[in-house]
Amino acid sequence: MKALITGASSGIGYQMAKYLSQLGYDLILVSRDKEKLQKLQEELKTEVKIIVADLSIESKIKEVYVLCRNDNIDVLINNAGFGDCGMFTETDLNKEMDMLNLNIKAVHILTKMFLKDMVKKDHGYILNVSSSASFVPGPLMATYYSSKAYVLRLTTSIYEELRRSKSKVVISCLCPGPVATNFNAVANVKFSVKPLKSDYVAKYAINHMLQKKLIIIPGFKMKCAYFFSRFVPTKFLAKITYNIQKKKLK
Repeated sequence: MKALITGASSGIGYQMAKYLSQLGYDLILVSRDKEKLQKLQEELKTEVKIIVADLSIESKIKEVYVLCRNDNIDVLINNAGFGDCGMFTETDLNKEMDMLNLNIKAVHILTKMFLKDMVKKDHGYILNVSSSASFVPGPLMATYYSSKAYVLRLTTSIYEELRRSKSKVVISCLCPGPVATNFNAVANVKFSVKPLKSDYVAKYAINHMLQKKLIIIPGFKMKCAYFFSRFVPTKFLAKITYNIQKKKLK
């Protein structure tokens, strides 16, 4: 069994690598940080290949597929991503383009390329990491929230296509709330609620993926938020989210 994880050098991706290794999976780990990948490689007991790549660059995304297409990938985890916070008219456009390339384009391309291979052999799991941000409008983090909504809708749409074609390939979407990672430092925010531990989220996500769960939401509070968001008017949700995000601004 072999799994490919993007954004594997820290946070949820790092913990997923450790847990999958415990389950006996050989791993291909992708990140920009070579030193962290090498350190993680030394910690794991199964076979590990590392790929140093900036997945905000389209050619590097496709290069990852070329390097791995003959590895018979059983599990693809699209975990790499980052956020940013601020008024839409004031946030940095170049940073946002990198965010969209990583959060959307990398997920889209890798999902499409590896899914084609999985469909041919009628086996495989894909886990796309979205966020609870995908459930609601995201004033003050508009680009990030929108990118994660794309991941959720892409995943759920593909799920129905696979179901209709009676494919045995499984696709899932992880939608966590705040998690204790370096996300807040990159996004320039601080969490307004206590974050979940990344090792808990990683294990929860993988276990539910293997159980063929479509939308995976760790934590009772986020499950409640998802449930009630479906009954609240969009404009009211936007007001609530704005007030929450304003408290996060450093």
